[in-house]
Amino acid sequence: MNKIFIIGAGGFMGAVARYAVSGFFQNWSKSVGFPFGTMAVNLLGCLLIGFIAALVDTSYSLSTELRTFILIGFLGAFTTFSTFGNETLNLMRDGEFFLALTNATVNLVLGLALVWTGRVMVGWIWK
Repeated sequence: MNKIFIIGAGGFMGAVARYAVSGFFQNWSKSVGFPFGTMAVNLLGCLLIGFIAALVDTSYSLSTELRTFILIGFLGAFTTFSTFGNETLNLMRDGEFFLALTNATVNLVLGLALVWTGRVMVGWIWK
């Protein structure tokens, strides 16, 4: 139960940070046609997870609770794109290039296809 609380607390903070950071960059860009806020959140999340993963992989020690709070809770709610990037890079680091390419391709292509499918389904249901 403690682990769930830690993830939930990190998730709450990550979701609030996503809202604030995304809104800031979207307003800063003054763009109504391009999602600069989402792009900024995804890129910042990738930078943060790469930085923290490198800390954990090297000699810097983070408690299990802090890693759970940051990596699963905070960054999981801030952006899952960072987790996708980190997992794909880990596959590449481990020499699993085919799996890394498969992961990247399936997430991107199938993800976009399923967003489209979900939109089409709504059109069928609420005609």
